[in-house]
Amino acid sequence: MTRLANDIRPTLNQIKAARAFLAKYFAPTRLVEAPSVSRAAGRHVHLKLEMELPVASFKVRGAMWGLAERLKKGPLREVVASSTGNHGAAVAYAAQKLGVKATIYLPENCNPVKRARIAGLGAAIVEEGSSDLAAAWKASEEYSQKTGAYFLNDATDPDLPAGPATIGCEILEQLSEVQAVYVPMGDTALIRGVAAAIKQMKPAVKVIGVQAETAPSYFLSWKTGVTTETETCDTIADGLATRTPDGANVEAIRTLVDDVVLVSDEEMLRAIALLLMEERVVAEPAGAAATAAVLRQKLSKNETVVALVTGANVQREILQYALQLSA
Repeated sequence: MTRLANDIRPTLNQIKAARAFLAKYFAPTRLVEAPSVSRAAGRHVHLKLEMELPVASFKVRGAMWGLAERLKKGPLREVVASSTGNHGAAVAYAAQKLGVKATIYLPENCNPVKRARIAGLGAAIVEEGSSDLAAAWKASEEYSQKTGAYFLNDATDPDLPAGPATIGCEILEQLSEVQAVYVPMGDTALIRGVAAAIKQMKPAVKVIGVQAETAPSYFLSWKTGVTTETETCDTIADGLATRTPDGANVEAIRTLVDDVVLVSDEEMLRAIALLLMEERVVAEPAGAAATAAVLRQKLSKNETVVALVTGANVQREILQYALQLSA
């Protein structure tokens, strides 16, 4: 069945239901002022600390809600997912909480911090393909078809975006004067959810997506309206390493997202160092991407913005490199 953009934008009723369900497992994440980022960016900047959630990333919101919605339709023996790491850990966590077996397909030589987190949650792990997620995605889909396991696909699951949409609700409640929200953009489930909530509740607030310069598939697609694949997605931010956009997702973000900004690996590394040293916030490269974009875009000095810090599963070597780069 063809996916339509209107079918993958969560309604306020769906988001409200997701909030009530997720509240059983964790509280809203904190929204904090970021003085050092504000000074550097020349704007009033706040950070939404999604890395404080279980598995240290926002992904648990969507995985918990998506799996719970599937379980309403009947019993399930196993869930399978493909991931560069954080979605896999979130699915493993959700499966553990909801009593389902989990199998996670990862690219070869994936982030060892994320792999260890998945293993610690008891999920089976299969490594397939290079750093490009396409091979792992294909293998997990084939496994689903062969075994009957439910494929909880972060990019295309119709229920999942209502989970991350709860972030948008929390931001509007925590900071009513917010004017713009910067959101990292990988497979777009996060930004589709956040933007759907914000645009239904307070449409004047701008939603700005952030992609890596060397993995710009959704940026190119958003800009032209033509679904555009890239040959590679070679970025230090594995959470942003998307190469093959989904057409319905492209259509959705073109109606929901006000702007998309590209940031370099170096800018993300410098943002990691600034967040760690000045704000005492740990972020992985994708988790620091929104902060990097805020620092790059020096706009109105009176603007009040929020940057999502989406994950903290960072390798020690990357942290050390970020600190050395910014020394």
